[in-house]
Amino acid sequence: MVTNIQKILVTGGAGFIGSNLVDALLLSGHSVRIADNFSTGFRRFFQTNENNPAFEILDINLVEEDSCHQAVEGCDVVYHLAANADVRFGWQHPLRDTQQNLVVTQNLLEACRKQGIRKFIFSSTGSVYGRAKQIPTSEDCPFPTQTSLYAASKLAAEGLISAYAEAGVVDATIFRFVSILGQRYTHGHVFDFVKQLLNDPSRLKVLGDGNQTKSYLHVNDCVVALVRASDSNSKLDIFNLGTNETVTVNQSIKIICNTLNCDPLIHYTGGAEGWVGDNPHIFLDTTAARATGWLPDKTISDSIRETVEWLVASDWVFLQRSE
Repeated sequence: MVTNIQKILVTGGAGFIGSNLVDALLLSGHSVRIADNFSTGFRRFFQTNENNPAFEILDINLVEEDSCHQAVEGCDVVYHLAANADVRFGWQHPLRDTQQNLVVTQNLLEACRKQGIRKFIFSSTGSVYGRAKQIPTSEDCPFPTQTSLYAASKLAAEGLISAYAEAGVVDATIFRFVSILGQRYTHGHVFDFVKQLLNDPSRLKVLGDGNQTKSYLHVNDCVVALVRASDSNSKLDIFNLGTNETVTVNQSIKIICNTLNCDPLIHYTGGAEGWVGDNPHIFLDTTAARATGWLPDKTISDSIRETVEWLVASDWVFLQRSE
C-alpha cells in the first residue's frame, strides 16, 4: 500500500516491465519521469498517459554521466530497470553489458549520492545464480561461476549498490527476477515461438532439447512487488521474485500451441542448453519476498496463455523486433 506521494524516476520506463510499472505508479497518484533511449522500448506503451501532467519522458542515454544527473534531479525514488537484456547474443557485443548494465548503474548511484536521493530500487536477475546447485535457489546460496556476460554485469551492479548502501548513501532494494511474462512482453523464448508459429504453424525450431526447466512470473505480480518497495526504509534488501512452480520448455510449447490451436513438427537443436549462458534449471526460493506479504496471483500457465494472446493481438511488435 502506497502511503505517500512521490516523484519517481523509472529508467527503462519504455520497456516491458518498466512501462507496466509506470502505469501502476501513476494510478497510485505518483509523479513519474521515465528515462529511456528507446532503443528497445516503445512510445506507444504511453498512449494513455501522453497528456498526464504527472508523467514526463526523457529521451536520453544514461551511459553519459550528465544524463543521469538530469534524470534523477528532483526525484524521491529511483527505479533502475534500464539494461541490455539480450543474454543470448552477449558475446557478439562483449562490452554492451558492462556499459549499459554496470556503468549506467554506477552513474545513477553517483547522481543519487550527489543529489541526496535515498531510495534506489534495482531490477537484477535470477541468472546471477548460474547453474545453481541449490534448488530452489535462495538469496544466500553460494554463488557459482557466472554463465553469461549479462548475469556477470548484473551481479557486479549489485555489488556497487550494496557498497553504496553499506556506506549509508542509499537505501536499496534489489529484486532478482525469474523471466517475466504478460502484456507488452517483447523479448524471450515465448516471443520467439509465437513469432515462428504465426509465420508457419506447421513447424517450430527449439534451441536445446526442450527439457530446460524454467520458472516464470506475470508482470502484474512483479509490479506489485516493485511498487511496495518504494515505502521500504531498509538499508539493503535482496528479494527473489517468482512462483512456486516450474515448467519445461516442452510444457510451455504445449500451452502455446494449444492457445494458437496448432500442432507443429518440432525440430530440436539438441543439448541441455539453448545457447551459451542459458541456465537449464531455474527455480528461485521466494520465501523472503512472501514474508513481506507479497504473493503472486497468476500461475505460469495463465501467464503463458495471456502472453500469447497479447502477442497475437499486438502483432505489430514482431515488425519491431528481430533476433
